[in-house]
Amino acid sequence: MLAAQRRAGIVSMLDTAGAVSVNELAGHFEVSDMTIRRDLDNLAAQGLIDKVHGGAVTPTRTGSHPRRTEEPGFQAKSAQRRAEKQAIAAEAAALVQPGMSVGLSAGTTTWTLAHRLLEIPELTVVTNSPRIAEIFHRSAEPAPAGHDAAPRTVILTGGVRTPSDALVGPIANQALRSLHLDLVFLGAHGFALDAGLTTPNLQEAETNRSWLDTAPRAVVLADHSKWNTTALGTFAELAQIHALITDTGIDAAAAAALRERLDSLVLAEPTETRSPR
Repeated sequence: MLAAQRRAGIVSMLDTAGAVSVNELAGHFEVSDMTIRRDLDNLAAQGLIDKVHGGAVTPTRTGSHPRRTEEPGFQAKSAQRRAEKQAIAAEAAALVQPGMSVGLSAGTTTWTLAHRLLEIPELTVVTNSPRIAEIFHRSAEPAPAGHDAAPRTVILTGGVRTPSDALVGPIANQALRSLHLDLVFLGAHGFALDAGLTTPNLQEAETNRSWLDTAPRAVVLADHSKWNTTALGTFAELAQIHALITDTGIDAAAAAALRERLDSLVLAEPTETRSPR
C-alpha cells in the first residue's frame, strides 16, 4: 500500500470514529508504530488531523470548509455513500441516448454510472478509468441464450495511474484533446462556490480540464458530502459545467446558492443501498 493510500485510510477512519490510536492504526495497516507516527506528522502538518498523545483525533475546523490534499484510494471511496451514488447514477443515465458518444472520468460515482450504461445500445464510451473499461469489457462476453448484448465501442486512454485509479498525464491529455464527444460525466473530490470543482491530484486536475474540451456538455456527479470540501487543485469553475447532479442530502441554502451559479442542478433521491453488481 502506498503512503498516500494509507494516509487517506487514516483520515477515513477518523471521519468515522473521531479518534484512533497509534497501536490501532499500526495493527490495521500492518506497519510499524514509527511509520504510523510519520503518517500522523504528515497529516497534522496538512491540518487534516490533530495529534494527541498516543494517536490522533478529528481536527477542529476553524475555516469555512475542510481542505483535503490526500488522495483516497478507489476501494476506500467506493464503500462510501452507496445509496447516494446509485441515485445520482440513475439521474445521469437518463441523459444518455442510444448512439451517443460519452466520456466518463475516473471515480466511484462514474463507475456506478457505467453499470447503468450497459443497458443503452450503440454507445461509444471513452474513459480514463481501467475499472470502468473493465465493466464494459466483461459485458462484451457472449450473452446468455435469449439475451442480446448491447453493442458499443469502448476507448481507454493511456496515462499514469493515480491512487484513485485514474489515468492522467500528457498521454491521457493528448488523447482526450483529439476527441469530440456528445456528453462527458466528471467526478469531483469536492465542490464549493468559491473554489469550484476540485481534486487532490494536480495531474488529475489537468486531465479533467482536458475532459472539459471534449464535449459541449459536461455534467459533474458528486454526492452531498463533497459540498464545501476543497481539495488541492481546481479543475473547473461552477459556471464552466452544464449541470451538477448531487443528492437530496444537500441543505436547502446550499442548493439555492448552487442554482444561482449553475445552468442545471439535479437533486437525486436515494432509495436503496444495494451496491452495483
